[in-house]
Amino acid sequence: MTTTTPPLTRDLQRRQSRMLKLLDSERFLASAMLLPAVIYIVLLVGIPLITAILFSFSDATMASPEIDGLSFNTFGAVLNDPVFRRSLGNSIGFTIISQASMVVLGNILALALMKNFPGKWFVRLLILLPWATPIAIGSIGWLWMYDSVYSPIDWIFRQIGLLGMQGDRVGLISPAPNMYWLGQYGPFSVILVQIWRMLPMSTVILMAGLSSIPQDVKDAAEVDGVGFWRTYFQVTIPLIRPIILVAFLFGVIFTFTDMTIIHVLTRGSSDNSTQVLASYAYYKGIDGGNLSQGAATAIFMLPVLLGLAMILLRIARRSEVR
Repeated sequence: MTTTTPPLTRDLQRRQSRMLKLLDSERFLASAMLLPAVIYIVLLVGIPLITAILFSFSDATMASPEIDGLSFNTFGAVLNDPVFRRSLGNSIGFTIISQASMVVLGNILALALMKNFPGKWFVRLLILLPWATPIAIGSIGWLWMYDSVYSPIDWIFRQIGLLGMQGDRVGLISPAPNMYWLGQYGPFSVILVQIWRMLPMSTVILMAGLSSIPQDVKDAAEVDGVGFWRTYFQVTIPLIRPIILVAFLFGVIFTFTDMTIIHVLTRGSSDNSTQVLASYAYYKGIDGGNLSQGAATAIFMLPVLLGLAMILLRIARRSEVR
């Protein structure tokens, strides 16, 4: 006696079989896992970027955000703006100085932290704290450090004679009792905070690079009697050059696009001495209500960052090939 499978059951079995084949397909699984990331990038990066590009070619404002037509007039107005040119110069200058300092200091810290000494884990924790701290909170802390009256830095300088005491003593740096860090020394203060913020990330990346150097290479240099500096410049630096470039690239991107530190500390300063492209785009487009010029200012950062990223990645690839 033979039994026959009901049509409904056969249809269910076929569906289950197709589903199992689909789940076993690597192409389907890869697409399914990438889909959330693609949706995230399109919604949070792609659409705002396209909107900003369209605004930059228009004359849209907060009061009239409609895009009636596209032209290059907004870019012409932005290029003729002296504050924009100063912001562009500040962005480039702050980024180069802070990242050059960061690479040097990061190398020194990474080499020191690779050594064994008591309390190394605690020192590593202290160095990583600035990176783990939200940048807005860290900037508020530095706002107090730079206070024009109650700055603890000024207090220390007064105690060791670098600043003047009221009435009876003239300091070595200044006769005044305070430095006014966010005034005449605004650019220096901003660069110092940028270095403080980015140094932990650079140090961690460089430590990873130093850890990847084979021990037999270090042993060979030691057996040959090569000194520290020669080993560092002829062995260590060439081997971790791609890592240094990666740290530098990340630092440049984070510094060039950051406006939090400027917004909290100086808001660009009254004479725009600390104004950068990111903060000026915000003040122009959001605070000032000129959406088109704000977007055009921000768009100027895009080719600079893309070009820099391509150059650094090309250098890193050449270093890997060698």
